[in-house]
Amino acid sequence: MRIEPRERLLEVWRSVARTSLPKGEWTWGGRLERNSISDAEQLLTILYPSASREFLSLADPSATPDDVQEALRPIGREIELPRTIVELLIEHIEYYSNEDGPSFSGGTYLWSNEPGKDPTPAQRKLDVVDSFSMAVTLMLSTLTFTRDFRAVARNPATGKRLDYLEEIARRRLTAAMVGLLRSFVVNVFDADSDAGEILVNTVNQQRQPSRQVLSSLHRELQRVRASLGEVSIGFAKENLESLESRSRLFEVGWTWGVARDSPEVLGIDKDFRQRKGVAEAAPYLYFTVNALDGISDLFSDRTIQLSLLDDEQQRLAAALRLRWEAAQRYWSTIATFGEGSGGKDWPLQDIPWRTTDDRESEYFSLMVSTLAIQDRESNTARVSEDDLLRLANALDELAQRGRITRRATRNDPAISFHHPGLRLELVGSAELDGGPSLRWQLSDYSAVLLKNTLRLTALTQNIALRDRLIRFSEKLWDHLFDRRLRSGLGEGLWDDPGLAYREISESFDRPSWYFTERVVECLTLASHVASRKSPQSSVLETVARDSLSEAQSRLSYITLELTSAGSSSLHRSLNKARLDLDHAQGIIFDRPATAHAMASEVLRLLERLDIAGADAHEGDF
Repeated sequence: MRIEPRERLLEVWRSVARTSLPKGEWTWGGRLERNSISDAEQLLTILYPSASREFLSLADPSATPDDVQEALRPIGREIELPRTIVELLIEHIEYYSNEDGPSFSGGTYLWSNEPGKDPTPAQRKLDVVDSFSMAVTLMLSTLTFTRDFRAVARNPATGKRLDYLEEIARRRLTAAMVGLLRSFVVNVFDADSDAGEILVNTVNQQRQPSRQVLSSLHRELQRVRASLGEVSIGFAKENLESLESRSRLFEVGWTWGVARDSPEVLGIDKDFRQRKGVAEAAPYLYFTVNALDGISDLFSDRTIQLSLLDDEQQRLAAALRLRWEAAQRYWSTIATFGEGSGGKDWPLQDIPWRTTDDRESEYFSLMVSTLAIQDRESNTARVSEDDLLRLANALDELAQRGRITRRATRNDPAISFHHPGLRLELVGSAELDGGPSLRWQLSDYSAVLLKNTLRLTALTQNIALRDRLIRFSEKLWDHLFDRRLRSGLGEGLWDDPGLAYREISESFDRPSWYFTERVVECLTLASHVASRKSPQSSVLETVARDSLSEAQSRLSYITLELTSAGSSSLHRSLNKARLDLDHAQGIIFDRPATAHAMASEVLRLLERLDIAGADAHEGDF
């Protein structure tokens, strides 16, 4: 893999350290003024890879590689580095807490959707799903970090700060989980409504009668409806009674914030107020994707092995898992409805995706592909290579349509995916404080595309498809690499899309933590892909076994013919050949190409000995 994720991550860390400490003190904020999400993203550029990859761990200075310490030296040398991280985390958590408890406000990430009207202060304080999800990931990384640092910290004062950090991190984690529970929604609508007709047309790739499609949809979504019946904590179930009707359709997922009329989650020990929700009770693809990403960290191998969750959080995690599974199953079913029977495409492959509120965009197709991939990651037993090939083809087309692997034309509308991005109206936000309707701005198209490609690469066992995906990911990385800031405070970080698209006249010299954090996620995932074993080739294994068999046979023959008077160097060469063949035999299943190469080396040695022996024999006459 040409990306070289470890080196790239260290480069990012050097830039993060330089950017965040321009005058020797940590500075929050980047392109925009600080908010709860961007601050979490800024910290996660360091903590996410550190918590995910052991070779980047920062908690134990004696075990931290020299180049890692060098990259972050402006933050602190040796033991001062983890101590400084502790203080930064405490500062972050305390700053986004008030008399009501932890705050998850969108702040400067919330834009007015009405020209000439700015968001009100109360609107800026609205909790948003992105902040809940980022907080889950950051607080779990924090708990991992405190666990590791506690094992080596000897200073009693440091131990007390770790105790305090763990306490407030657990409180913020619980509050974020409650927020995610209360942001989950089910949108039910009539099959003959505008939304119903759009959904039926989207999934009807076979062009079947609507009645037949409705019947099939009702059957395919039975498991989702059954699982929704078990959802209770922090969820209003009044509208679920009509789900069994064949004349009703539905969508599940996460809205942009705490849903309107969402009940409080009862039985919470942590002392914080659960604020009233105003968000429309209809799912957004973007917020659903981000919620699922954060929730999956709650039952990752790391979280389970380290027992990071307390009893109360385990109860909340179980409730979130029900929602997580229902949303994944729903969107995967919709995305692949009909399973491409009769040679037809999946609905996902019918690009661009059309949402039930009648908006079309390649961006939505990218989000649906993310949901389909997430479902296959959690159900690897039923992943087929045909599924992965279809997903790979869809990503390839999205890269072309997004003008990443194809040249942009003059006034190309696809450039707007990268700047200024896709606008999402946050329905319900105007109900608060007499302010304007708010919107969310998406501009992470390229980073999400790379992340999806790397996820597919990790899933496939097909050598040809894996090689194709790796080459594709390298093209995407080249595009992203070209968009790094080349000067100013944020040099080496992201994002300046005008460097890739000349049609974008605006340039930037301050970092977007929103975009940089997503690139760091990609690099961390790339390091996982690079460390995985390559898919096994049965053909290559057969060739390796045949080569080994021939080498072992010829070695046995030459050893029999060799007299004790043979040179000591010849004996050493044959003994080494025997050891090499024994080693090759042991690795033939895991690394057949290496075993074949070792057998070939032995065969070349034996051939040279044969030739030398023949020449010597002819010289006797």
